[in-house]
Amino acid sequence: MPSITALAPAHRDFLAHLNVASVATTDDDGAPRQTVTWFRLEADDRVLINGRLPRRWCANLARDPRVSLAIVDANDSLRWLGLSGVVAEVINDDSAKDDIVALAHRYASGSPDEAMVARFRTQPRISYRVRVTGIHDHLAG
Repeated sequence: MPSITALAPAHRDFLAHLNVASVATTDDDGAPRQTVTWFRLEADDRVLINGRLPRRWCANLARDPRVSLAIVDANDSLRWLGLSGVVAEVINDDSAKDDIVALAHRYASGSPDEAMVARFRTQPRISYRVRVTGIHDHLAG
């Protein structure tokens, strides 16, 4: 099992900003698959991401829990943080719906579109808590 990699304070600060994550997985034939999603850094340095079922990247994580995230600074595309990791926890009950609603509040500065939130509440959702195993720091630009 890959070891846990500690995030530095500069990494935590960067991940607190409202950038999106490009999530990379592999299809069953080994082909790369990417999607863009909201995320949240958890208190234990795990990264929470949430998907709608059925999505191919979610099926990929069910088959192979390895994942790579690239978070690019929305204001400076030369600043980014790459995270390698492994899914440490899968949440596929109603709390996954709570997670996507919390992410909507985070990304909409507390005031998400209520129709969007209501739609999220009716969708089959799944959350992943990713344990970071590698850091690729490109924050210096």
